[in-house]
Amino acid sequence: MAVESSPADESSTLLPDWVWDRHANPWSGWTRVAVTPVIVYALYQRNWRLLVAAVVWTVVNPVAFPPPNDDSAWMTRGVRAEEAWLAAGNGTVGTSWPNVLNLLNAPATAYLGWATIRRRPVHAIVATVLVMGFKLLWINEIIERTDV
Repeated sequence: MAVESSPADESSTLLPDWVWDRHANPWSGWTRVAVTPVIVYALYQRNWRLLVAAVVWTVVNPVAFPPPNDDSAWMTRGVRAEEAWLAAGNGTVGTSWPNVLNLLNAPATAYLGWATIRRRPVHAIVATVLVMGFKLLWINEIIERTDV
């Protein structure tokens, strides 16, 4: 199933077009992915300064980089696909494919919370891989389902 490739108007997504354009920079997407293990580490170590810095980075990240020069990078295509996916009214969580991948992230995130609270390193690593894996699989699936 393909969704329209026209850019989303500002009323169809939570973010204005200029934010999507800047977030489409692959540096934005990949550094946002990389912050997940930093947040896990900060929680595991009870390092509240690092946690606050990582959360602030997560919020600032979508506008921290200029728009990409082209849309050829996988992560750029993923951000463009997410924008189109949301503009088409598909949402991100549900029981249909590929949104079920984000639904599966709920128990994976709960597992991750348990692992960090209990300081179980192997469980924390497995849960982090699951959370990141589900998200990256979802991005890949929506790339394949959009015409962007």
